Order: sequence, then structure tokens, then C-alpha cells
Amino acid sequence: MTLLIIGLILWVLSHTLKRIAPGLRASLGEQRGKGLMALMALAGIVLMVIGYRSTTNIPVYTPLPGMGHANNLIMLFSIFFFGAGSMKGWVASKVRHNMLTGLLLWAIAHLLVNGDLASVVLFGGMGAYALLSMVLISRAEPWQRPAPGPIRKDAMLAVGSLVLYAVISAVHYWLGYSPFLGTYA
Repeated sequence: MTLLIIGLILWVLSHTLKRIAPGLRASLGEQRGKGLMALMALAGIVLMVIGYRSTTNIPVYTPLPGMGHANNLIMLFSIFFFGAGSMKGWVASKVRHNMLTGLLLWAIAHLLVNGDLASVVLFGGMGAYALLSMVLISRAEPWQRPAPGPIRKDAMLAVGSLVLYAVISAVHYWLGYSPFLGTYA
């Protein structure tokens, strides 16, 4: 659990240091600062994965039956929102924090089907990070709503999201977790 928590802290710091301690980040210099933050984020991901996979299962709550279906549907939306800001389609003009919304949906989806302590720490921590970041960004910068892009970009993203969903499902199988087995009663 310690590695998981350290990884989560590194991830959050690498993504929020610019907003919570801009002087410290600026003192590192542009290139050096970006490089250090990238290394912190990468180390955070590695530690979260190792920590999550090595933690013993300590139940906190029992997921409700049927949540597997909700998880899979929410995950499709999560993947879509991760890419929506980059595609600059119609959705990007309606939702300010597309990537953070995708991350929050990812966290919620995983909390619906995983009731162990490590999952609560990992997915709850990432969800809290997404909410915190939305607040910090919204307070610091007013949103200049972009002009709506073509809906065909959103349609292309929807197809790409389905393909990526299949790839992510395959990776879950490869890691030993079936995304289609839990809580489907």
C-alpha cells in the first residue's frame, strides 16, 4: 500500500505543482521543470501499478450487482472524454475539462466494481485529483468557450473510443483482470 500511496502522491504533485507552487516550478526552468515533472509522473504510474498489484485484498464494501454493466458504459464515455478536447469537435465546446472529466469517470467506473482498500485509495485518489484540478484551473483561468467544431470529429472519436476500449479490455485480460466478469448479476 505504501508504494501505491507514494505513486499517487508523485502523480498528483507532478500534475498540480504548477498551480499550487508556481514559484517552485518556475525556479526549475521551463525544460528542466517539464522533464522533472514527466519523470515524477512516470515514477508515480510505475509505483501505483506495482503498489496496486502487490497489495493484499482488504474489503471495504461490496459492489452492487449489475455494476459491471454500468462500469463498461461509463468507461466508454471516459475514453471519449479523454480525447474530446484534442479532437476539437462539438463536445469540446460544451465541456471545459474534457480530459479531467474522462479521468473522473474512469475513477467512478472502477469504484463501482472494486470495493477493496487499494481500489478505494487508487481510484478515489485519482477522482479527487481530477476534481481538485478542475477547481484549481477554473479558479485560475476564465474559460474562453471555443467555437463548436464539426460533429464528424466527435463521430470519429466515438469510433476510435470503441477501438481503444477493445485494446484496454485486452490489456486487462493480459494482466489477469476480466472487465466483463464482475458484478453482473
